[in-house]
Amino acid sequence: MTFGRRAWQTIEPLHGFIYFAPEAHERFEALGLHGGAGYFASRSAAFGRASAETVIATFYNFNPAFVRLNIPAAWEKATPEQVLAARLDAADAALRRGLGDLIGTDAVAETAALTRKAAEAACQRLEGRPLFAAHAALPWPTEPHLELFHAQTLLREFRGDGHIAALVTAELTGLEALVVHAATGYLPAKALRKTRQWSEEDWAAAVTVLQERKILEPGEELALTEEGRAQRQHVEDLTDRLAEPAYAALGEDGVERLVEVGKPLAQAVIEAGMLPHLKKK
Repeated sequence: MTFGRRAWQTIEPLHGFIYFAPEAHERFEALGLHGGAGYFASRSAAFGRASAETVIATFYNFNPAFVRLNIPAAWEKATPEQVLAARLDAADAALRRGLGDLIGTDAVAETAALTRKAAEAACQRLEGRPLFAAHAALPWPTEPHLELFHAQTLLREFRGDGHIAALVTAELTGLEALVVHAATGYLPAKALRKTRQWSEEDWAAAVTVLQERKILEPGEELALTEEGRAQRQHVEDLTDRLAEPAYAALGEDGVERLVEVGKPLAQAVIEAGMLPHLKKK
């Protein structure tokens, strides 16, 4: 495991909670953004009034019809500025709930400083990273826990844009990439298909294509072939390499310190039940 991947995996809960937090759903619904509209609008609002095509391209594995059902209609209910403000307010409330007494501690301030250093290094590599670049143009919050949230948002989108580049290079469509992900067993296929709104017919067609390409084993059970496992590993390795410029600014010692000081914060968020797909320890 590269030191960049270790840092990302450790700190990611301090961003990822925003997609599950009831505080976020409540604020988006107050703007008239229900279900998928809140997700698509809140993550793409950094672009301004993003088109459906922009969201399809940069989010990658959602059914385009699902995106078009929500975007650009979301912008008739709320402005991008309102959505961004609601998202930050939700992050503030959720982190205060999840971190509790840890809010305002030196651990939060140090983790924020380290992630910000990595994120600012990433900002020197904007090219080819549209979703990251859009978020990089947003102002930095001043409170340490929100500075940490924003920094990790940038690092997540920096890595995500690189991951999409790797998937395009592997000649995997968004749906095919989702099926390959399901075949690893990390998350159930049914859940991935449902949240991305792909029909059973669309899913089955993608499985057939991947079987014909010798990426999936024949049969009803999703399983990667040896070639499929090699391709998946190549995509993950390339994703790691493309994310390294951010963490190189910290060096291995800095990453080790980030993991040390940030892990208890991330674990607090998990223990608070803010990421339902991750088990509490």
